[in-house]
Amino acid sequence: MDDILTVFQASKYCNVSPKTIINWIEAGHINAYKTVGGHRRIKKSDLENFMRNQGIPIPEEEMISERKRILIVDDDPIIVETIVQALEEEEYDYEIVSASDGFEAGLQVNHFRPHLLILDIMMPDIKGYEVCKRIKTNEETKDTKIIVLSAYLDDEKFKKMKEYGADLCFSKPLPLPRLREEVAKSLGLLQPECH
Repeated sequence: MDDILTVFQASKYCNVSPKTIINWIEAGHINAYKTVGGHRRIKKSDLENFMRNQGIPIPEEEMISERKRILIVDDDPIIVETIVQALEEEEYDYEIVSASDGFEAGLQVNHFRPHLLILDIMMPDIKGYEVCKRIKTNEETKDTKIIVLSAYLDDEKFKKMKEYGADLCFSKPLPLPRLREEVAKSLGLLQPECH
């Protein structure tokens, strides 16, 4: 089976922005097909042929293997499903897992090592401040980005969450396009030219 790349993986491979890859596909320079969900996919062999023809150096294999890992912590399965679907519509090929309680969230942070945590802090068994503090004070997880979502937070509580290590705080419901943008920004995936 030929390796299949997402637009984001192809952009990493060529060291250009995802938008450039899309432009090349639309101009007919790179063969690609669309999934049922409308996402472009590129055969690695097609991309490498294009790169050779253009004189673009082909990188070492491990360049494209690192997918960004996201952990969603919320006890409402509908909210989790909505966020997962919204993020899976992105070209960035995230690896996403979810946890529905504090215990599971703790296990996932340790085993899955997410780059980003999307956390609902109004869950019955979760003390949001505690979670943020624990992650940010642990040497192994301190670089994990944390986006806090809550239906009941006022500015004062948001301020407190930031003090405990949350990178961003939003009131629910957060519009999905905005959430997608903030996630990409937090993970350093959104380049200014992509706006």
